[in-house]
Parts: sequence; C-alpha cells; structure tokens
Amino acid sequence: MQKGTRQFDFWYAVQHTKVVRGPSRALETFGETRVNYRHIAELPDDPGKVRVREGRLLAHKPALIMPEAYARDGMEGFGEQARQYLEFMKRHPESVRILQYGYQLSQEAFSEQVVTDSMEAVTARVVADVVNTRDDFAAVIQGVDDPWDVSLVHFFLLHAGASVPYNVRDLEEARRREEQDLLPEALRDEVEGAFAKAEADPRLVKELGAFLRRKGVFERFQDRFFKLVRGV
Repeated sequence: MQKGTRQFDFWYAVQHTKVVRGPSRALETFGETRVNYRHIAELPDDPGKVRVREGRLLAHKPALIMPEAYARDGMEGFGEQARQYLEFMKRHPESVRILQYGYQLSQEAFSEQVVTDSMEAVTARVVADVVNTRDDFAAVIQGVDDPWDVSLVHFFLLHAGASVPYNVRDLEEARRREEQDLLPEALRDEVEGAFAKAEADPRLVKELGAFLRRKGVFERFQDRFFKLVRGV
C-alpha cells in the first residue's frame, strides 16, 4: 500500500466494522468496565480463512475532561491507525458525545487463531460460545484484519455513547443524594417539596429560585434548578 493512502486505513476499517453482539449493560459510571471481545476478520490474501482475536477492553470510569486530554492520555495498547481515528473524532466532537466525558481506554489482546471456514460459520460459533458465557459485557465484532484495532475503538465509541444517558442519570442521582445528606432533614424536605411543586407547575419555578436563595442553598442546587428552567 502506498504511503499516501495509509492514513485512510482507519476510515476503511470503520466502514467495515459490524458489532454482531454488543454488551447488554451500559458502561459502569463509578468504576472500571471490562469488556471481553472477540474480533473476527477474513484474511484478505487467503480466502476461506478467518482470524479470531480474543482480548479485553478496559474502560476507566468517566471524568469530565477536555477532548484534547482524552486524545493525549486516553489510549493504551492501540496501534497508530486506531489513534488516528480517535484523533479524527476529537476534531469532530459533535459526532461523538462521549469524548466530552473522557473515558480512558486500554486493550489487551490475549490470543488469536486462524480458522478455515466461512465468515458466517465462524461468527455463528463465536456468538454461541459468547452467549454461553453469560457475560453481560461480552462483545463480538466483525472487521478487517488490518488495522483491526480500529474496530475496537469504533465499537467502544458506539457503546460509550449509548451509555451516556445512564451515566448522566447515575451521576445526577449521586449528586442529589450528596446534596441531601449535607442538609438538615427539615430543610431537605422543604427543598424537595419546593422542587416537586415547581416540576408540577412551571409557574412556580421563579418562586423556587427565590426560595433557594432565601434558604442559602441556591448554589448547591443550581444545576438542578437550571435544568428545570430549561425544561419549562
């Protein structure tokens, strides 16, 4: 392959990536997530042979950092094409929200084997094997043989993006519990009652803001308050 076309390998790999079976659970919000993957690819120069790679993706819990920091520090164990793909996504953050959350990702390739059979037959056996493991975080991915790890990055971005609503919900619930734990019980009940009324009647949102300021807790609840304002 000519040197000038090498930089576009990642895009070819992305277009030929298929997530046959993804995890049944979202990425963890408050801890690490280990995704056990199987990557299946036909050998381009040897028809009728399929390479099956097996390994693990490790995603550390998300942190609110800038995309530049993610691209600099967020990958371990990936090749140059996978890094170029992530660099491309960094320059187009509107296409993948998860970059805003700054997951750190590493991958470990445990084993690989070449099987003489059709892609369909090998995939069916691998999927059946994965189903038998009853692993909620297992994934089966079809892709190209080189650069194969681009498929892992693409799969991760898809799954991480789908996990964002669950992660945000968990973070908001944790923050709400923390806010409540720091308040006297009587004041906590007053605040929750005021929010409940404003959520039921948008005309009371302004009154809610005045109440929070009067009680000296507006800054503590401002994110929740402004989220309510935006929904009015």
